[in-house]
Amino acid sequence: MAAERAIGPRRLVELLGGLHGAGPVYTRLARGVEHLLLDGRVPPRSRVPSERSLATALGVSRTTVAGAYAELRARGYLESRRGSGSRTTLPSTPLDDEPAFLPSTDQRSIDLACATVPALAGFTRAVEAAVTDLPRYTAQHGYQPHGLPELRQALADRYTERGLATGPEQVIVTSGALAALDLALHHFTGPGDRVLCEHPTYPNALRSIELAGARAVPTAVDPTGWDVAMVEATVRQANPRLAYLIPDFHNPTGHLMDDATRQRLARALGSSGTPTVVDETMVELSLDVDEDDMPRPFAAYARSSGAPVLLLGSAGKSFWGGLSIGWLRVPRSLVDPLLVTRAGLSTSTPVLDQLVLTHLMADRHAMLVPRRAELRAQRDHLAAALRRDLPDWEFHPPAGGLTLWCALPHPVTTALTALAARQDVLLAPGPRFGIGASFERFLRLPFTLPTDQIDDAVERIGWAYHAAAAGSSPQVETFVA
Repeated sequence: MAAERAIGPRRLVELLGGLHGAGPVYTRLARGVEHLLLDGRVPPRSRVPSERSLATALGVSRTTVAGAYAELRARGYLESRRGSGSRTTLPSTPLDDEPAFLPSTDQRSIDLACATVPALAGFTRAVEAAVTDLPRYTAQHGYQPHGLPELRQALADRYTERGLATGPEQVIVTSGALAALDLALHHFTGPGDRVLCEHPTYPNALRSIELAGARAVPTAVDPTGWDVAMVEATVRQANPRLAYLIPDFHNPTGHLMDDATRQRLARALGSSGTPTVVDETMVELSLDVDEDDMPRPFAAYARSSGAPVLLLGSAGKSFWGGLSIGWLRVPRSLVDPLLVTRAGLSTSTPVLDQLVLTHLMADRHAMLVPRRAELRAQRDHLAAALRRDLPDWEFHPPAGGLTLWCALPHPVTTALTALAARQDVLLAPGPRFGIGASFERFLRLPFTLPTDQIDDAVERIGWAYHAAAAGSSPQVETFVA
């Protein structure tokens, strides 16, 4: 369950942007609030203004606001208790009660549920070199809870290149990005603790927060970027024990957080004493921004006297999803405590995989240049196909990452996903990336397919969308990455 926060009357009026459309004012107000909830701009469990204060802010009668609140309650978007005000909620959806999803092994399907890439050119050479190196380690016990020294040095050098001086002792290597997040969650949170996260966000991170016994505190990322004022208010009101952010080609929106926003959020989180896990798994996939022009890592904006910032990295999105290597870059004071916590979760990461990544890092630039060019072409091809076949869909091509975040005219992405599966296309519907029925109007589309498959996929998605908009709604479950 998401933790609660309050939204003031002036802020709600600002988000509404006017009462548009036909019909009585109270129904237009109700539709506006419902739209904000479904688009994730107002998270569930937010306490809404009193009828009197919102009426004053809007310049309407209290009766109008009371009518809007009554309609929202009737439609399942608001719950009220005498003496404690009203809070937003969301109707249950088929997604809420379905079992955990598993990856598809059907080779006939076009998989657009997973935002991941095949191994890049040169990967096999790195594996061969790693196998050659392996005998140097097989006479030892093989446990490396901190990570291989040479890999930690390569990762530390990369942080230093990006503008954040780092020593190899500050890097802890894990078995994938989620293992790194789990380590941070186990170290900093306990049952019932609050974790601030973006809304939408990476669905497997939400699942990790839930499995750790913590509660997600969502804060909006809208089509223009981060709602900084809401993040600052949420930090003050919810007092989270941990924050989880994706500032570099955010998954799923693709947004890149600018320097000023990083500085402002780092100050708010640091001064409140909130440790922050910053997910950088997409950072090497800059398509339109030169490496030298990328913002510095989020930790570079944190004060040394403030709460710690942990940078989370992964080989999966840049090199290959099958290379299950992640890592944390942490302040020196946290290294030993985190290694003690890790001892209760896992003892090491496979040595061979670490050697493979060490060789990939040595030739990182030469390998990633063609990968970025390929992704850029695929992104542009997908965008052109969507504009041609589904011109009423809205999206902003991101400057990096792997996905388009598409806004549809109708809230039908759960039904669309099920219908697309009948066409052998696997999709990740918008509600996967939020809490409750949020983002039913949104769909994440990775641009990871070869260009010769994109047109076929978009044609099938178009059929499914028009069928869903016409009212057909079967159910299906897909794996998301």
